[in-house]
Amino acid sequence: MKRGIVIGKFYPPHKGHKYLIERGCAQVDQLTVIVCDHKAQKIPAQLRAAWLKEMVPQAQVLVVEDCIPDDDSKGWADYTVKVLRYVPDVVFTSEDYGDAYARFMGAKHIQVDKERKTVPIAARQIRSDPLKYWDYLEPCVRGYFAKRVCVLGAESSGTTTMVQALAEHFKTSWVPEFGHEYSIAKIQASDYEKWDTEEFIFIARRQNSLEDLLARECNKILICDTDSFATSFWHERYMGFISPELEALSRGRYYDMYFLTDVNIPFVQDGTRDGEHIRHSMHERFKEELTKRNKRFILLSGSNEARMKQAIKICNQALSEIRLL
Repeated sequence: MKRGIVIGKFYPPHKGHKYLIERGCAQVDQLTVIVCDHKAQKIPAQLRAAWLKEMVPQAQVLVVEDCIPDDDSKGWADYTVKVLRYVPDVVFTSEDYGDAYARFMGAKHIQVDKERKTVPIAARQIRSDPLKYWDYLEPCVRGYFAKRVCVLGAESSGTTTMVQALAEHFKTSWVPEFGHEYSIAKIQASDYEKWDTEEFIFIARRQNSLEDLLARECNKILICDTDSFATSFWHERYMGFISPELEALSRGRYYDMYFLTDVNIPFVQDGTRDGEHIRHSMHERFKEELTKRNKRFILLSGSNEARMKQAIKICNQALSEIRLL
């Protein structure tokens, strides 16, 4: 059996890496991709490894500690053999370091697309501006770098109208409010008065899953109609207390901006809403918690046109901000 390896930081993985790995897979019986993990890297190595497994499922992926100086080819060769517990037959790289690295292991070096003519990209370019090089990212990696904007608010405050308008303006995907669809189903089943914590946990998990799925398909920015953070306060509204498990589901999820829709527009009853009597208290509750938790948010008030103008400006600012790696 002929065994080969590809080694790198893959920080982050891109289509050039995919091309290199696929070329390697085509020439050996077993290819192992070694992902080097360093504490200074902001994208966890296990996440990069998961992306690579999805991008090239026929390859094996292994995470190792990045503990050898980059210019120590013999050190890396000895370390690689120790980790693998065998000497690979072939090393595939796009770099000159591969000659010495492979020689110290007694392996053959095959250089792939050194001049980057097939896939003209390097990870350092993507790190400098991920959105600029969006087309060189696979969907799983795009989901990580996509800007995320969440629109939330009390009932009948224009959240869904704003979400759909923003998605149309930026020609991108938007995430529907799963809790609303769930509520309609409960109403149809004449079960609307009976709620339990597990239902809200299910809604929050589903909301997170929908968001992460659609982030892969969006056009650089994803517009979310509520999030699991808001779900915890609807749980408080119906159950009378905050659920720690619900809190955990929203912890660590990042949004470039929250838009809180004001309640200074007429209330419209669509048959699923609690009523205008609860609208102002929920609005104040959202405002209180967004402020308390230091979340970036803007209050969208006034006419639809005024709200839209302000929201577009903020979204454009978010798109211009580079996430430094």
